[in-house]
Amino acid sequence: MLSLSKYGVIGGNPMLFFVYRVDKPGTHDLRMATRPAHMEYAEEIGDKLFFAGPTMDDDGNMNASMWIVDAADRAEAEAITAADPYEKVDLFETKIIRRFVKTAGTG
Repeated sequence: MLSLSKYGVIGGNPMLFFVYRVDKPGTHDLRMATRPAHMEYAEEIGDKLFFAGPTMDDDGNMNASMWIVDAADRAEAEAITAADPYEKVDLFETKIIRRFVKTAGTG
């Protein structure tokens, strides 16, 4: 098993997962129509959502979602994201989930 103590992740700290989901082309209207339910879901999952936000194209339009999720394992991270209304309307063309270790930065 990988020891993360050298990265500052030791017992009691959250297990974080980086989740990056890219919108399918031509789905801006679907994203905006679903956004209220998506934001409500983000509030519902509370502390499981470490932080999150959209990525933007050069014109300032949302084109993907980035989440850092606190989950017991990858399966839970997958379940948390699968319940997001954006996924229920099939907004994304790709989804990447990776373990994430915070080693620097504020907060």
